[in-house]
Amino acid sequence: MLAKTNTCAVSGVDGQLVEVEVDISPGMPRFNIVGLPDSSVQESRERVRAAIRNSGVEFPMRRITVSLAPADIKKTGPSYDLPIAIGILVCSGQIPDAVSKSLFLGELSLDGKLRTTQGMLPMLQAGKDRGYETAFVPQVNAKEASLVPGVDIRPAGTLRQIVDHLREDIEMPLVKGGGIPDIGDTATIRPGYDFRDVRGQEQAKRALEIAAAGHHNIVLMGAPGCGKTLLARCLPSILPPMTPEEALEVTTIYSVTGLLPSGSPLITQRPFRAPHYTISNAGLIGGGSIPRPGEVTLSHRGVLFLDELPEFGNSTLETLRQPLEDRCVTISRARTSATYPASFMLVGAMNPCPCGYFGDSQQPCTCGEPAVARYQRRISGPLIDRIDMFVDVPRVEYEKLLTPPVEEGSDVARERIIAAAAMQHERFQNSSVMANALMGPVEVWDSCKMSQDAKSLLQSAMKHLRLSARSCHRVLKVARTIADLENTALIENHHLAEALMYRHKAVS
Repeated sequence: MLAKTNTCAVSGVDGQLVEVEVDISPGMPRFNIVGLPDSSVQESRERVRAAIRNSGVEFPMRRITVSLAPADIKKTGPSYDLPIAIGILVCSGQIPDAVSKSLFLGELSLDGKLRTTQGMLPMLQAGKDRGYETAFVPQVNAKEASLVPGVDIRPAGTLRQIVDHLREDIEMPLVKGGGIPDIGDTATIRPGYDFRDVRGQEQAKRALEIAAAGHHNIVLMGAPGCGKTLLARCLPSILPPMTPEEALEVTTIYSVTGLLPSGSPLITQRPFRAPHYTISNAGLIGGGSIPRPGEVTLSHRGVLFLDELPEFGNSTLETLRQPLEDRCVTISRARTSATYPASFMLVGAMNPCPCGYFGDSQQPCTCGEPAVARYQRRISGPLIDRIDMFVDVPRVEYEKLLTPPVEEGSDVARERIIAAAAMQHERFQNSSVMANALMGPVEVWDSCKMSQDAKSLLQSAMKHLRLSARSCHRVLKVARTIADLENTALIENHHLAEALMYRHKAVS
């Protein structure tokens, strides 16, 4: 006898339907799983055998063959336990064959309980796109599963509960997929860090406000202890709120990686990732024999903060070039390939030299100019060309440290940023662009209209600063954001002058 059940696999951050075929035939008791399973799927045999026995139903002592189709996709993870168990019970005649229109997702413990399963969101979305209207999922994944509209969710705590429901002995609770709830306007506010608590550094705060308004990459450079890290950690408090579509993208990524917070099915705060400089290339970009997302993907729609930027390995930093340009990462292996989104805002912090005091007003530098140049050359020219803003963060004077907190905090700056973001949303409503920094050449041409004085200034800057075409476009994007913060349609001379001030300055 042959039975079929349906489940899903995860490829990258997308779900893909998998058909589980179970055949039970006479012969010596044996349990085989085919269809390119990895070791965790092969181990399903023991989990399924014990779970069936401990759920009060019979495990057939015959030759069992399970096929996971399509067979050319690598099957990973323990989420195939439940569909395999249901297929065996249907094939052995212990439950009725009424499961063809349902999805089964979940890992089984030895006593038959259902454990949490990664990637629930993209798998259910794939099932919905293929016309499946009902999904049996672990109870702990019910809230996450309910984010997919149009799918009836049957959350279960145990395999026995599903068996009794399919036998019509009990009626399992039904959760209707209601889609994404309203995340509200205050979803990105984080407690603990606020611009109000940063003494001095008005220029750096201004630069971070511009960066947040336009999603621009920025590097803060200054002596040790001047507040670079504190400023960077205040950045999430002024970022505009995520749209429902962005929240769903981020939640899907964290669902696939198993980092979704328990009890919080929808991520409403923009990610802020701060990996240590000893991170490997695979940890930053993603990879492994079975591709997994890296920090650039976990920072999608948020901030990737690289503290002590020159201390990162040269090859590690160079891997950022393609994600910064294409806003995605493609990882290819011999048998598989995965594409992950990586539209993040890069924020770096660095000292100007090995000792940290080059150009400091009080502490003399002990490095020497060649050492300073070598240190700063750890950030290559092509990578510098992809960073929109470089900001010098000076030492904070003693008098400013003793002043009371300023009246204007993150909440006031955030209001201006939200207004600028609304202008960008209206400007790009008919395109896939979501912020000024993400504009392509066509959008730059259409959106960055300049006054005659600004055109003359840009022409002079191109000649004297030797700006590349990419650098010129990045200057225009920053100037466009500055104009948006002033609610101005035309880029004026002073907007462009401020944008040029944030370009990288070589050591002289």
